[in-house]
Amino acid sequence: MAIEAPISKFKKTNLKIYIVVCILAAAIFGYDGYLSKYKWSKRYDFYKNHVIDNNGKPDSSMNFNRKSSPILFGAAVLLGIYLFVIRSRKLIAEENDLILSLNEKIAYDSIQKINKTHFDSKGYFIITYKDKNGREIDRKISDRTYDNLKAVLDHLVAKIS
Repeated sequence: MAIEAPISKFKKTNLKIYIVVCILAAAIFGYDGYLSKYKWSKRYDFYKNHVIDNNGKPDSSMNFNRKSSPILFGAAVLLGIYLFVIRSRKLIAEENDLILSLNEKIAYDSIQKINKTHFDSKGYFIITYKDKNGREIDRKISDRTYDNLKAVLDHLVAKIS
């Protein structure tokens, strides 16, 4: 019986908020940087103060607005791609392994200890396990990253003890 913990709604929602903020900031800075030079623009005074009154040369505020808008838009695109990639990521507790990703599995017999001291108050637990090279590795698993961690933790504790 495999228990799944999908990527958390908290993480998805935060990424969506970051995307919206980046797009809005890119639009505002882009408007000020590129469209304020037209007389019909509501921000023509901004252009006048930062370019015309500066001998026709854009000052640092105008340059910031012009350079930051494509960067912020690019950041929104990258965050959107990241959200698309992680949308179906899961933590799966199977019969013999804890599957963190396609490339990373932790066998239950390699787990040394599970520190669940902060699970109720802060929402995370730490798994200490030995990898294939014999090194001890601590892995922090948080409820801000995955939903349904309580069921996964109960399953891990039952399998370890």
